[in-house]
Order: sequence, then C-alpha cells, then structure tokens
Amino acid sequence: MTDLAKEKAARLLKKRASVSSLGSHEVRAKDTIGKTKDSISTVSYIDEPGHHDDIPRPTVHMENTYQLTPPRRFPVLTVKDILKDVLTSYLQEEKYEAELCRQMTKTISEVVKARVKDLMIPRYKIIVIIWIGQIRDQNIRMGSRCLWDAAHDTYSSHSFKNSSLFAVANVYGVYFE
Repeated sequence: MTDLAKEKAARLLKKRASVSSLGSHEVRAKDTIGKTKDSISTVSYIDEPGHHDDIPRPTVHMENTYQLTPPRRFPVLTVKDILKDVLTSYLQEEKYEAELCRQMTKTISEVVKARVKDLMIPRYKIIVIIWIGQIRDQNIRMGSRCLWDAAHDTYSSHSFKNSSLFAVANVYGVYFE
C-alpha cells in the first residue's frame, strides 16, 4: 500500500459525526386516516476521533436462534397498497421539476420505509427504491439484480403516472437468517 493510499485511508477513518436528514420538523407523512407521522432518517459518518475511542468496548456474544424460516411471510399486497397510496398522495398534482423530484424521491422512500416498518415484519430487511422521471417521447427499461433466496425473499412494486412525470417504486423484503 502506498503512502498516499495510507493517508487517504487514515483520513477516512478519522471522520466521525452524525447528520439527520429529513427530520421530523421537515417532513410530515400523511397516514391513510389523516393523521400525521414523523419520518426521520439518520446518516452517520466519521469526522474527528473523540476521547471515548480510547475506552475498549466489551465484546457482545450473540446466541444462535436457529430460526431459518420466517414466522410469517412478507405481506406483498399490503406493501403494494402502501406504495400506491404514498405515490398517489405525493405525486398526483406534481409537475416534473428535476430538483423537486430529486427531493421527492428521498421523501417518498423515507415515508414508504417508515410505513412498511410499522407493519412489524420480523427479521426482514427492508430496501426501498424510488425512480421519478419526466414523461417525454422516450422509453425506459429498469432492472435490478441481487443475491436472492426465492423461498423467503420477495418484493412489491408499483408504478404511477400523471401528465408530466412517472414514478416506479420497489420495496424488497430480504429475510435475515
């Protein structure tokens, strides 16, 4: 490893902090019954080492659960209804603007993720991907690939279109053994 690569790695390891994006004061998600709900996302990164880094942390030993199958399946139809509701409520009257749509993808993905997590599906990792694009005279093909256990992993998808934009939302439920 060269000195330049070592310096770069050291700089990346020195950074430490936490940033909250789309905090509760910025985004209010509409619930199906009219209540508002907070949507919070926290992104952590490293900035400066603190004095607490010198204290060794005890090793946590986790016991195996030996649970290889989920107690209940991922609710594909319920998640599809959530996607339909959120996409319609956020994008029904919107016109395509690149900057607005960039922010809306983040907002919609946070709202969808929060509503799916409210279903309390045990041992499933939730991955939300939102695409928003302008309707013009073009075609688009989308694809996704990942390592997949066909017996337990699944997804739900919904597409939305109005006069000026289209949106495609995918929620992947990946079982965590």
